[in-house]
Amino acid sequence: MLKIENLNVRYGGIHAIRGISLEVPIGKIVTLIGANGAGKSSTLRSVAGLVKNKTGSISWKGKNIFGLLPEEILMSGVALCPEGRRIFPQLTVLENLKLGGYSRKDKSGLEESIERAFNLFPRLKERVWQKGGTLSGGEQQMLALARALMSDPELIMMDEPSLGLAPLLVQEVFEIIREINKEGKTILLVEQNAFGALNVADYAYVLEVGAITLEGKGIDLLRDRRVIDAYLGG
Repeated sequence: MLKIENLNVRYGGIHAIRGISLEVPIGKIVTLIGANGAGKSSTLRSVAGLVKNKTGSISWKGKNIFGLLPEEILMSGVALCPEGRRIFPQLTVLENLKLGGYSRKDKSGLEESIERAFNLFPRLKERVWQKGGTLSGGEQQMLALARALMSDPELIMMDEPSLGLAPLLVQEVFEIIREINKEGKTILLVEQNAFGALNVADYAYVLEVGAITLEGKGIDLLRDRRVIDAYLGG
């Protein structure tokens, strides 16, 4: 289980995260929804070790990972697929994937992960020698997700995976999230697409101005009038 307790994050004089606590059970999909600036990305970056000015407690599977270096957190089985895809545009699809598995010491396992990525994202296999920067937006998002999976993490954190995609591709991304979860991965999902996120989530938290204001099962929050009015268009 990922367990966050009393997490506070500050950027200069801005108190971005205000004492939040949440849990992500093994094998489940947990989502954070909220408006821009609510603190969703800061929460994921804190878990990944990318935020320095923070206080509180973060543990993964009973081990304290608060204050560890990003590479140490990755080696513990926690990976982040960041917002904005951030693939390497001048490298091929295959080269991007291999870089995602740079921490892997087992070469046979690396090849298996590449094949698993191609099974999950068949379009990437068709474009294996194509440079990342020439892919469509949807294909780049698939590559970003596949690259994050290359380290064979137990927990994968996804930051706005549907951002900027056409509706049909958004639906495909959420289906892929379900499939990744079925393969045994625990998922912490940040999304502005509240409807899609709550549909796939076992449990959800609503973040507003750095604080958790609501939580519950994804299906229950889909029916909650406060969530409907604020995030689902009434």
